[in-house]
Amino acid sequence: MNKALILLAHGSPDSRWQAPFEALESQLKPRVSTRLRLAYMELCEPSLETVVEELSKEGFDTLDILPLFFAAGRHLREDVPAQLEALNQHYPKVSLSLLEPVGQHQAFTNAIVNIVEETSH
Repeated sequence: MNKALILLAHGSPDSRWQAPFEALESQLKPRVSTRLRLAYMELCEPSLETVVEELSKEGFDTLDILPLFFAAGRHLREDVPAQLEALNQHYPKVSLSLLEPVGQHQAFTNAIVNIVEETSH
């Protein structure tokens, strides 16, 4: 098994919106042992489709997708699963797993609590 992790953000054509996600990817890459890539659901590159294609060509056969979303709204309940279904058709030898969005992780909630506490003093 050759596994990689994709950080999935919504996407925007505004490079200022993209910058924090690119910074996050840069900060995380040296801290994790698995291959890590940033992808966008829509509106800019690299798209989820582009990143899955590139990782597949690099020989990765197991891709976990971590949504950088607060909650599982329509995009994560409908749009992204539809993208993954289409990708599964195109790359049948690649296992794609959509993880819970970061907003549903306790560590994320703790980070928000810490930020609120710091700014309220």
